[in-house]
Amino acid sequence: MSDFLNLQEFLNIAKEEDLFAIVRPGPFICAEFESGGFPSWLLREEDIDFRNSNPTYMKYVTRWFNVLLPILTMLQFTSGGPIVALQVENEYALSGKHDLSYLRKLRQLMLDNGIKELLVTSDNPPRGTYGTIPELFFMTGNFNKNVKNQLDMLKTLQPGKPVMVMEYWSGWFDSWGSRHNSFPVEMFKEGYETILSYSASVNIYMFSGGTNFGFLNGASNNILHDDKYYFKPVTTSYDYLSPLDEAGNYTDKYWAIKELLQKYNKVKTRLIEPPEFQDTESYPTIRLEQQLPLSDLLPFLPNVTSKTVVPMEKLDVNQNNGQSYGYIVYRKTNVDIPANGTLLIEGRIFDTAMVLVNGVLISPWLERVKDLKRFGTYQIKDSSIVLSTTEVKQATIEIVVENWGRVNQGSYKQYKGLWQGGVKLNDAYLYDWTIYPVEFQKKLTDLLSGWKKVNNSTVGPCLFKANLHIAGKPRDTFLYMENWKKGIVIVNGFVLGRYARMGPTQTLYLPATLLQQGDNRIYVFEHFKPALKVEFSKTILYNVH
Repeated sequence: MSDFLNLQEFLNIAKEEDLFAIVRPGPFICAEFESGGFPSWLLREEDIDFRNSNPTYMKYVTRWFNVLLPILTMLQFTSGGPIVALQVENEYALSGKHDLSYLRKLRQLMLDNGIKELLVTSDNPPRGTYGTIPELFFMTGNFNKNVKNQLDMLKTLQPGKPVMVMEYWSGWFDSWGSRHNSFPVEMFKEGYETILSYSASVNIYMFSGGTNFGFLNGASNNILHDDKYYFKPVTTSYDYLSPLDEAGNYTDKYWAIKELLQKYNKVKTRLIEPPEFQDTESYPTIRLEQQLPLSDLLPFLPNVTSKTVVPMEKLDVNQNNGQSYGYIVYRKTNVDIPANGTLLIEGRIFDTAMVLVNGVLISPWLERVKDLKRFGTYQIKDSSIVLSTTEVKQATIEIVVENWGRVNQGSYKQYKGLWQGGVKLNDAYLYDWTIYPVEFQKKLTDLLSGWKKVNNSTVGPCLFKANLHIAGKPRDTFLYMENWKKGIVIVNGFVLGRYARMGPTQTLYLPATLLQQGDNRIYVFEHFKPALKVEFSKTILYNVH
């Protein structure tokens, strides 16, 4: 991910292109990003509370800002840079907190680090001043419906000041197991013209569609009470129905924006010709070459022994920072399973689970929306499953739990794995587990050996390998994954993202920058049943099963 993280270079490019920048450093950013931008290792602090004046939380915020803000200070407009404003927090009125002293502390940290530009907050206008301090911050709004009314609210909330829409939503994000969202160009154009005719400033969110590469998608949970757990993980695609789509190409909304700006912008500026359309490629289908079952993958990983099951974040791995992403495997050996022995997982699974007995998958497949109500998902509290109809001596039980994305708004202490209780076989707790963090770091895929010939009848978690040979210059493409069931794709050691046949997204955007001329290694970690081939598409595709 290091190639994505040069903030200073990014802002200098904006300056070179004669663009202004509004920087939103958080510490909470939302953006449907994993945990709203908070690192998971914060959860190792037992006394931490998020998005308020909690001393432990503020200790880390201060440390973060004292590194980040000096970089931004040098790039302020008053110092010759592109930054004209900074946003404090994000939609704080929705946070479930109301700690105005916390907002004051964030502001003071910015001032102490040399920030001189305008400080703003952003929220939904109907929430009024609940998430801001009007005398300290310029208030902006986020919305895409009832546009005129929301603009009037902003004007009433801070009379005599300009009106600005920080987020005019060009569409909406998608969640696994839900239908693809829509926001037609006609509706978008009507709202955008209302803003421009109001003489308000406007920032479009999103202008360019994005991708939640790797394991970085967030999730929503609008009902926080555990008895009604409403977890909805966001898809890898963050196309958002944007004016520039996920691959960076023009949509009807782009041309609508250009038309309206020409109509309402009284100050004419020199405009460069838009870059040419960059066509995508649908590469030929490639066959799987080799496979590595989960049992052959685990020996390459570190492991931790524990009397009881513990969440990812509590594992003493990664220099005692815990595990952030991927999967966690709980293995219990030498178990005598009686006939019709039932495994009970107390509490909820965070987020999905596969159960194997002696390497054989015995839990149901998760491939359709309706399967979310079966064993092995977060929707079921106190999940149970029969391990075997016959007696099995000295068995090995493996529970493979997937982190499907941490909630990015409203819920913050989100441990992943098994942690709300113990694991029972019939009425007896199982103790003394060996726990493996499966993070799919690049160094892992480089080290793997012992690959086997592809077995067409393989069922259960397994890593597959294929090769894409590109003779000329690589081009953007989409991996078409609808014929697979559920899992992740890795390209040249880089975790591209997640797929799930249930939909709505059936493709994964693969930018040319992640490919190379010659051979490209494509790995697919499939939970249930492989398609035995990797297919490609020129466009993003949607379908729900």
